[in-house]
Amino acid sequence: MDDSDAGASRRVAVVGAGAVGLTAAYDLADRGADVTVYERETVAAASTGRAAGICYDAFAEDVDASVAARAAERFREFSGQGDFAFDRTPYVWFVTEPGAKADAIREQVAAMQRHGRDVERVDAADLEDEFPAVRTDDVAEAAVARDAAVVDTSAYAHLLADLAREAGVDVREHEPASVETSPVRVNGTEYDDVVVAAGAHTKQVLAEAGVAIPLKPYRVQALTADAPGEGLPTVYDATAGYYARPHPEGLLAGDGTEPVEAAPDGYDRDGDDWFVDAMDDRLRDRFPGYEPDVERAWAGLCTATPDRDPLLGELREGLYVAAGWQGHGFMRAPATGEAIAEQVLGGEGLPEFDPTRFDGSEEFEVVEGMAVE
Repeated sequence: MDDSDAGASRRVAVVGAGAVGLTAAYDLADRGADVTVYERETVAAASTGRAAGICYDAFAEDVDASVAARAAERFREFSGQGDFAFDRTPYVWFVTEPGAKADAIREQVAAMQRHGRDVERVDAADLEDEFPAVRTDDVAEAAVARDAAVVDTSAYAHLLADLAREAGVDVREHEPASVETSPVRVNGTEYDDVVVAAGAHTKQVLAEAGVAIPLKPYRVQALTADAPGEGLPTVYDATAGYYARPHPEGLLAGDGTEPVEAAPDGYDRDGDDWFVDAMDDRLRDRFPGYEPDVERAWAGLCTATPDRDPLLGELREGLYVAAGWQGHGFMRAPATGEAIAEQVLGGEGLPEFDPTRFDGSEEFEVVEGMAVE
């Protein structure tokens, strides 16, 4: 966004101090809006702080690819400010069996290349040469995305909170939001616009305002382990359904998706023993010589929608939603936060993700967002 007075005199509330909400708040204030952020806990306390911090632009759909490319561009612009760094790290995804998923990878790569993404198909020998710490003898089909990175998700959120405050945003932590409509209000205060970007609590916040959306939180798990991670790419095994990435503690790895709706309050935030044991076996198998020493294991919540695309845009006059990221919310936050801010200020936003494509009564199953199909 360029500096202008597009938001001059507009009073906007943002519900949620995660990556998307804080990016939107900063961009709104940078355009002249008077912004207040309401957060029930603290900055990055929920999904943002528990996210894996894997960033890539390797999407086969044109809109997804464009959004991810813009997000990566902004991540690079923010990198080096505060404690935030966008650490370039190749992203490798593969399958260990021929069949539909292998075909899907070939089709994905072709589509990504048509959209100008820096991706390529590679074979097991190529992978072994470039990443000798990764066992590749069982790889049937693989690809590498070069414009990828790993980041500290909390560092990004705290940087954007600081930048937002410098731009005049009032960030109110430990202040849950009660939203009303016609006109839009938060905790009794009237605003010109309200953006609800409350992660797993978004459905609940809007339901209390009498607005239904088709959104289901679901539990996912990750861990960090003390292990050699230098020189490793980010790896996603699409056959077994897990990922691993370099991390300051060694490796960060995740799986543990539970395809059932979870309550946003009171869910178990600790990693399960079965998950830790399963990841131990997988990491020992994929990284020869790896002797995992788990530092911590945790659970967080992702959010699903009927079509696996986000709900991003205006629901009712002056009421906006930004949620439903299907596990890809953080990596696209710089772009989607920007898009919702632009729409609030009269721009087009991202009409492909218009939340009014649903009426809120839809029935659907929770599906893992990283699945290769």
